[in-house]
Parts: sequence; structure tokens; C-alpha cells
Amino acid sequence: MFLRRHLTLWTAVVTALSACTSLPPQTPATLSQAVKQSQNDWYQQGQALLRTKQQQKAITTPARNVILFIADGHGITSNTALRILDGQRQGNNGEEHVLSYEHFPHLALSKTYSTDAQTPDSAGTATAMLTGVKTRAGVLSVDDSLKRGDCSAIKQASLTTAIELAEEIGMATGIVSTARITHATPAAGYAHSADRNMEGDADLTPGQQQAGCRDIASQLVAFSHGNGIEVLMGGGRKNFLPHNVMDAEGQPGRREDNRHLINEWLTKYPDGHYAQTNDELLEVGPDGKLLALFSASHMAYEADRASDVGGEPSLAQMTAMAIERLQRQGKGFFLLVEAGRVDHGHHAGNAYRALEDGRAYAAAVAKAAAMTDEQDTLIIATADHSHTLTMAGYSERGNPILGLAASRSAQGHPYTTLSYANGPGAGSDREHLDHDSVGHRDFKQPALVPLASETHGGEDVAIYARGPGAWLFSGTVEQNYIFHVMHHAAQLQRHR
Repeated sequence: MFLRRHLTLWTAVVTALSACTSLPPQTPATLSQAVKQSQNDWYQQGQALLRTKQQQKAITTPARNVILFIADGHGITSNTALRILDGQRQGNNGEEHVLSYEHFPHLALSKTYSTDAQTPDSAGTATAMLTGVKTRAGVLSVDDSLKRGDCSAIKQASLTTAIELAEEIGMATGIVSTARITHATPAAGYAHSADRNMEGDADLTPGQQQAGCRDIASQLVAFSHGNGIEVLMGGGRKNFLPHNVMDAEGQPGRREDNRHLINEWLTKYPDGHYAQTNDELLEVGPDGKLLALFSASHMAYEADRASDVGGEPSLAQMTAMAIERLQRQGKGFFLLVEAGRVDHGHHAGNAYRALEDGRAYAAAVAKAAAMTDEQDTLIIATADHSHTLTMAGYSERGNPILGLAASRSAQGHPYTTLSYANGPGAGSDREHLDHDSVGHRDFKQPALVPLASETHGGEDVAIYARGPGAWLFSGTVEQNYIFHVMHHAAQLQRHR
């Protein structure tokens, strides 16, 4: 009886479901007619976006080219503030604005922790993205069996990087950064180091040198995979020059071994070009490898670039030149582009400079998207980690994002929409703030905990992607997954 009763019930359910599926489906137009707000602009925009999303199709063909953009330290709040600022710089309210990479159809969240750090640094995160393996904070392209500072087992712990792999399978490669080219994120592409701070030989103790440590700048010149990296642009001249040699801006080198690594690079690549200024860069011929070092240390903030003594190109200009040169190789390419100074602006508690460098980053992504074909080029725009930036205050729409919040503190004092959980902006006199002062490029946003340098944040960051393989980004993923999507997309091109 029990079984017969349940069989009868199941038959009734199946019959009812069959009847439902035979009903004519309601079209979007039919549904809209039943919605009172169907003529509202917001409703219409939502419907238009829905139709666009419905027409999107995953690109499953091989990727000929891969471009990985990393805005160092550009977390979710930083991105929201950038979106509003960029819109406001164009004369709009800002909140409705859409950044270049926010048009990309695929999105995921990236978990940024390292194997030994809840809140990571740029060395461990860059290693994750460029090798497919999470590791310790502070080390470059080695696994976490190696303790920071211990060079004794570098060879055994070394990991294959995306740059090395791309060269080995015949792709052209490039690295562009507004930071020193020996800094953590770009260095993870070509160096294997027990400590990210070993940028030049002056950073190594005699004991570390005896243990086999090699400085990062010398590793760049010694890079021997494939045909060698085709394009290198960024800052950091001092780690390539002897201490008794002055660069184009009158700054001394800092190498203690008297090696002139720039001359060594030019000897290694007789057809190569070296540039120190934007004017020199524009005079470089279209063929041959390119090494361009525009500053003794990091390049200028975008907000200060116009007044740079030597003259520096923008991140978008460097990106465009890199793509042009790599495309001329005719064999597909891998390009790493870092907006390194977003991070430095946040560390300084200076949202103005951080976000202006963010605008330069968005412009560079837009340039890359315009110069490449979505059908054969995978573009990924992400961040390595976040910062402690927060946005609050119940301001009206269109309120300057670098301005004052609408409400006041319990003591009746004004406060800014943007602030940090910690950093150099703590403890300052905040009783007489006004929109002009807080919007100045040198203003440091208020912070809760006083620190000489604001810290990273540990929350997830966004991954935006378009092109072949981009559809593989969805949900929440580990940061090292980025490498696996790039490798999958590019490897298909070489083995089809």
C-alpha cells in the first residue's frame, strides 16, 4: 500500500509538470507589460543590459596573445572610488560611470592570502599569478619549502614562470611597470629569489652572496629562456649601474660589484635598444629588443609625471609601444603590465595619487583592448591585493569622492568620504577641513591607527577578463588560478 500510494502521488506530480511545460512561455515584452515601472529609465537600462548579457558567448578558441594587467593594491573600495573619480573628472556624477575593464564580460573574485600570510605582500601574490602556485610572502617564484632569506635551495624550489613558459613555447614576451623593474610584481616574471628586497647586489650581505644568492637585476640580464624578453619598460636604473656612474637625471648607481648591467644587456643583444626618457623612447627603431629604464627608482606618480625632470611616458603609452613591438614578432605574445604606484599612493595614505594612477591604469587597459582582437587575445585586469581604504558618510550622489562626507563626527567635525584603517593620516588636526584642502593632491586621508606607512588589506580582489578562456573566470577562486587559465588558453594555440 505504501509503495502504491507513493507511485500514484509521483504520477500526479509528473502529469502536473508536463502540463506546465506545455504552456506558452511569457516573452520579455509580455512580462514588461505587467510591470508598472517598465518605462522607467533604470528599468529600461536593466532590460538593455540583460539583452546584452543574453547575447554573450564564451570564446573557446585558442588565445594567440595574453595580457595580464595588475593594478598593485587596487582593491574593491579602491576600484569603486576610482570609478567615481574618473566619472567626476569627466564632468559627471561619477557613480554611474563604467571603467574600461568593467565592460569586460567575465568576472571573478580572487582570494589573495599567501601560504604563511592572511594579508599578503606583492611578491607572494605575483608568484601565485605568474606560476600557478601559492607561496610565502616576500619570496619570488619559489615554492614555500624555501624560507625567506635562505638561498641554499633556490634551484630545487624554483618554479616555472609564465614569462619563462611563454618564451619556451615560442611566444614573444614583455614586462611593463611604473615601479622599479626589479620590484616584486615585475620581478616575479623572470627572477627566483629568496627575498624580494634583493634587487641589487648592494642588498646582499656577504653571507648571502656566499650562499649563492643572486640579485634580481643581474637575473634579469642573465635571463636565457627562449629568445629572451623582447620588451622591458619601467623604473629602477640604480640597480643596473655601478655606484660611480651617474644616470641621465644625475642620480648615481648603487651596484658595488662595478658591473654595468645596461651595457651587459646591450652586449648580449646587439640589435637591442636602450632608452632613459620619453624622447629617447620615441626615437627607438621598431625592431630589436627594448630596455627602457625611466627613473633611478620608481617612475613618477601620474599626478606628478608632467613635471618629471627626465620626461616619462604614461602607462598607456608604454603599453601601446609594448603591444606594437610584440605584435611585430608575429608569433603571439605574453605581456605583463603593472600599475605599481597605485599601491604606493595608498601606503602614503594619499588617495589622490593612488586613484590618479588608477586612472592611468584604466586608460592603459582601454588602449590594449582597442589594439587587440577579442577573438584571439585574452586580457585579464586584476589586483594583487587590497588596502585598508574605506568609503563612508551618507553623501549625496555626485559628492566629490575626494571631498568631505555629508555627515559630521560625534564632536561636530567634518570628515572625508575616503579614509584608511591605518596609516600616516592618523592623529592630524581635522577640525577645520574643507573640500579644497581635502581634494589637494598632497592631502593624506584620515586614518584610525597611526602608522608610518598604511598596510595592505586582506580581502578578495576582482578579476575582469575578456577574450579566449575568459569565461573560465567566475565565482570565487584562489589567486593562483589566474595562471592556469592563462596557461590553458595560450597552450592550446601552440598544440592545436
